[in-house]
Amino acid sequence: MNIKKVSELTGISADTIRYYERIGLIPPVTRNASGIRDFTDREIQLLEFVRCYRNAGVGVEPLIEYIQLLNQGDHTIPARIALLSEQLDDIDQRLSELTQARDRLQYKIENYKQNILPHEQELFEE
Repeated sequence: MNIKKVSELTGISADTIRYYERIGLIPPVTRNASGIRDFTDREIQLLEFVRCYRNAGVGVEPLIEYIQLLNQGDHTIPARIALLSEQLDDIDQRLSELTQARDRLQYKIENYKQNILPHEQELFEE
């Protein structure tokens, strides 16, 4: 299957698929006699795997490391769990920062409504 069809099937853009291949997130894709990428079912499954982990918030570099560990066998399970746990901690940290930013913005909006807006209205009344 060519890259356009794989892109449509997986929801991953062709540029992103090429990028994943270039950085080694996925192995080099099989090419036909004309040099065009010809994805096998296994390569499509790998892209789906990557998409799933990316959608779960796992960064590209940690995902490369995770896949390398995965390819080394079951003895790396503790390391894989640790890596995913670190990713979860990173997401929790970002959520905390976003919550703080949201709270600050909510405060600013309420302050604007209660304190600034009435003065603006007075200033521009005719």
